[in-house]
Amino acid sequence: MPVKIRLQRHGKKGKPFYWVVAADSRAKRDGKFLEKLGTYNPNTNPASIDLDIDGSVKWLQNGAQPTDTARAILSYKGVLLKHHLLGGVRKGALTEEQVEEKFKAWLEEKEAAVQAKKDGLSKAEAEARAKALEAEKEVNEKRAAAALPEEEVAEDTAEVATEEVAAEAPAEEAPAAEEAAKEEE
Repeated sequence: MPVKIRLQRHGKKGKPFYWVVAADSRAKRDGKFLEKLGTYNPNTNPASIDLDIDGSVKWLQNGAQPTDTARAILSYKGVLLKHHLLGGVRKGALTEEQVEEKFKAWLEEKEAAVQAKKDGLSKAEAEARAKALEAEKEVNEKRAAAALPEEEVAEDTAEVATEEVAAEAPAEEAPAAEEAAKEEE
């Protein structure tokens, strides 16, 4: 039975989520599979990949052929490297300890590179937020400056109206004072 290591799509429309599976090549894309080897989520940045490295190497040693995308994922996670190194063990060029040592060194280097990318993305996001905040402050200052002359005009008209009311108030008080004087008489 020809076995392929391929992706099996899950998730909703527009939000794909994949299982990395070992399946019979004659089975449907999302149909029966022999073993689930991991998951691949391209929605995150960087894409998150969770993979059973030893299980994938076992299937490669048994003759499973990865599809192009699955090959890229396996290469990214180091499965193909470990398969290659274990081929050296079968030929007698390396020992198991040397293989594990080389693979761990490569894995640490790869994790450092991924972490650097994540840090760069978070830094770029923080800079974009700071720039957007600065632009927003500038727009708010312009609005406040444009609204300030309108407020001054409104204050001037309010002062004029207050003076008119004050001028009318003594005129109204004067007849009241005259009436009070008449009543006292």
